[in-house]
Amino acid sequence: MALTDSNVLKLAPEAGTPAYRSAPHNIEAEQSLLGAILVNNDAFYRVSDFLEPKHYFEPLHQTIYETASSLIRMGKIATPVTLKTFLPADTDVGGMTIGQYLARLAAEATTIINAQDYGRTIYDLALRRDLIGIGEDMVNVAYDAPVDFAPRAQIEDAERRLYELAESGRYDGGFQKFSQALAVAVDLAAKAFQRDGKLSGISTGMRDLDTKMGGLQHSDLIIVAGRPGMGKTSLATNIAYNVARAYVPELQADGTTKAANGGVIGFFSCEMSADQLATRIVAERTGVPSSHIRRGGISEADFEKIREVSIELQSLPFYVDATGGLSIAQLMARARRLKRQKGLDLLVIDYIQLLSGSGKRSDNRVQEITEITTSLKALAKELNVPVIALSQLSRQVESRDDKRPQLSDLRESGSIEQDADVVLFVYREEYYLAMKEPRPGTPEHEKWQLDMSLAHGKAEVIIGKQRHGPTGTVDLAFEASVTRFGDLAPDSQMPARSGNDY
Repeated sequence: MALTDSNVLKLAPEAGTPAYRSAPHNIEAEQSLLGAILVNNDAFYRVSDFLEPKHYFEPLHQTIYETASSLIRMGKIATPVTLKTFLPADTDVGGMTIGQYLARLAAEATTIINAQDYGRTIYDLALRRDLIGIGEDMVNVAYDAPVDFAPRAQIEDAERRLYELAESGRYDGGFQKFSQALAVAVDLAAKAFQRDGKLSGISTGMRDLDTKMGGLQHSDLIIVAGRPGMGKTSLATNIAYNVARAYVPELQADGTTKAANGGVIGFFSCEMSADQLATRIVAERTGVPSSHIRRGGISEADFEKIREVSIELQSLPFYVDATGGLSIAQLMARARRLKRQKGLDLLVIDYIQLLSGSGKRSDNRVQEITEITTSLKALAKELNVPVIALSQLSRQVESRDDKRPQLSDLRESGSIEQDADVVLFVYREEYYLAMKEPRPGTPEHEKWQLDMSLAHGKAEVIIGKQRHGPTGTVDLAFEASVTRFGDLAPDSQMPARSGNDY
């Protein structure tokens, strides 16, 4: 019953003439699945999670599937009778009217039990057609590329398209119906309602920070900035550990696994080695200072704590890349590979200024940082995960009396501030007070001691920019000996500083 005229005599190709190859497709599978949907609309829900109209090879089948999808999602019945109203009446299908063709599809339908298998066949053939398209483009571009088009750029483009095809079955951009975007927004709201803490994003594991931000939002570029010693790396590792520890996988209808809670972590540690990062996280979790762990100055009880935490950490979905001198193109390629092979829900980069641009080393560092931050934002959207990127602050902070950072303090700040969805500054008053101790026994020393007691064990996370919510300050507890951030106890909560809504 294929649309192609199978009764036409096929002539054998002449000797030496290459055989014609049509794109991979299976018209009969498409017809059988459409027939199953028209007979029993429940068959649609067995394939709707992964099968889209564009996956059908035959344009008429694309139209039939899209129309049936719309009817079923609106709560109406999709049958040959209801469907033909929405299709061109003058359509000729091998001598049949559209009504006759729909009736024929229903009459020769597969059972609902086989619907998912037929849907998977159609989907896989569509991916093979897309692969052929990518391959043809690669060959054509390689043959006809202009002199100034670097082969590396073509490799990166091909890898991006292959990654997107592997992840979502599509590599082409362009317009989409607003109803499609609306469905995604409603789905996010439903997941937020079901998720722990009622957050729309991934929980940081810190109550007050989640309240202010609604969690870490998918496709956001989140900049965490601070002067040396403020604890920006500690905050990033604390959040990454909390997300990995909360990870709960959930099997999807198409056979893939997604995070119902928490997530898989990719951590690019450009400054510290992997074992230094591991030591820091062990110190955070055990309460044993990392300096003691490195020197071996620990008790048997401490060692037992370290052993227990190490066993727990081995099972966490936490992946570290400590390669130094990475270019932004290399980082993007490795992030795509991690998501494809292991999954990825949160990406952390420590830190932006240690990355290089993808081209030749530029004398203009501002332009290079612009390329890096623009690429990181594009990567967050492409992978649909939050990206936390750490950044240094300029020294001008130290010249002010109030050393709380602000947006203008970001090094090479123009592009960082512009591309970021959220900018967080880490500030610890205790750090600066400790360096200004007056002479003991003086009235100034007494006031200093009072200020130190008020600031001890506390840190501020200043939300300098947030596209989706208010700015302001979140006060957290901080244990300097083990570099651990956490929620303040309610009775030690400092007065909140108000912010502006964006």
